[in-house]
Amino acid sequence: MRKTREPQTSIFEFYSEHEFGKQLKRLSDLLDERASIVLPLIESDLIGRSVKNVGRCGLSVESVFRCMVLKQQLQISYDDLAFHLSDSMSYRTFARIVDGVSPKKSSLQNTIRRIKPETLEKVFQALSSEYFENSLVSLEKIRIDSTVVKSNIATPSDSQLLNDGVRVLSRLLTQSRDMTDVKIRFTDQRKAAKSLSFRIFNAKKAEKEALYPKLLHIVSVVLKQVERGLLQVKLEGTVCESQKQWLDQVEHYRALLLKVVDQTQRRIFQGETVSASEKIVSLFEEHTDVIVKGLRDVEYGHKINLSSDGKGFITYLAVEEGNPCDADRFTSIIHGHRSTFGEAPTSTVGDGCYASLGNVHKARELGVSRVVFSKKRGLGYREMGVKEKTFKRLRDFRAGVEGNISELKRAFGLSKARWKGYDGFKAFVWSSVITYNLVRLARIDSG
Repeated sequence: MRKTREPQTSIFEFYSEHEFGKQLKRLSDLLDERASIVLPLIESDLIGRSVKNVGRCGLSVESVFRCMVLKQQLQISYDDLAFHLSDSMSYRTFARIVDGVSPKKSSLQNTIRRIKPETLEKVFQALSSEYFENSLVSLEKIRIDSTVVKSNIATPSDSQLLNDGVRVLSRLLTQSRDMTDVKIRFTDQRKAAKSLSFRIFNAKKAEKEALYPKLLHIVSVVLKQVERGLLQVKLEGTVCESQKQWLDQVEHYRALLLKVVDQTQRRIFQGETVSASEKIVSLFEEHTDVIVKGLRDVEYGHKINLSSDGKGFITYLAVEEGNPCDADRFTSIIHGHRSTFGEAPTSTVGDGCYASLGNVHKARELGVSRVVFSKKRGLGYREMGVKEKTFKRLRDFRAGVEGNISELKRAFGLSKARWKGYDGFKAFVWSSVITYNLVRLARIDSG
């Protein structure tokens, strides 16, 4: 990893004359103008204090950020990104890849994922503030809405979660000799668990209730084997980093599997309805929330609240924990604008789910002149303090945020966050939104 930027040498610059090549050139120029804002923020994540930045090997900080932007813009895998960077002169020029350097998939993944979500949030805020100072973003009218970004998991079922627990813990028991120098003898239950899980998934209700006890018995056998294995490793194993890593992983997945067993027993045998906040829907993305929308629509991921201005720039975004009521988050959005831009929007219009008389009063206290909700929810024009003509104009303006959300999901991958872990989820969201704003700016800049 190198700290210094690559000098932009025009003799080696090449962009295709295709329209996308021209857009990359505009986007590159915009990033050059804002390098002093972005690069100092991400340097600490990418460069260790003990690292001496000498030589030409590796990617520069600027190249890593540009590779991240390119990946989110193209919505491709790390493997495809590595191919395009080795194959396309336009992409190499945009990413500032020097001659002789051809980053591999693992190198790209390791470096891009080292940028923390908190850092990307600061980058978003710094860029948004710069857009506002240069009159690229306007706070005259702000539209607010919420949506759900899905986690990268399959639709959950208790039988599959139980099978996942058996599979992962059995695999860790198999790896014990390599990681801890202790060979644990156990009966492998993975094949039986997989078979039962498949049968339960495709069975009718009565047959499911007959098969679940068999699967839970297999799980109990595996949990007992895990208990013995943990004790054996703690007594016989040599103290080393790999042993600690093995113990941490086993205890982590064991605790999650016990929660799955509990929710399965409560749901199947006791007839309880397990609340969304208590449910485990994935052993690998355990941070995933169950978001219930309406009576039947259920999504698995995290709710985000966001806002956009008249040009479609995202001016605020927050990744929420749980499924908070939108009305409770309305004033936080106003505070977010004041924190980033130093002032509140002149007019705000939100979906009906944000509507409350209390939110109208609080927003006005924070400096918002006109507070409107697209669905009045019992609030008249008088309570909102606007005329009918103003209400209709702002209501029509709010519809544009649906298009912004649609573009974020279709073109920038925000329908599903594909990076692992909660930090990976948030980093994916922030990188997508940063790229979205930069691309929108490049389009506007082209006229």
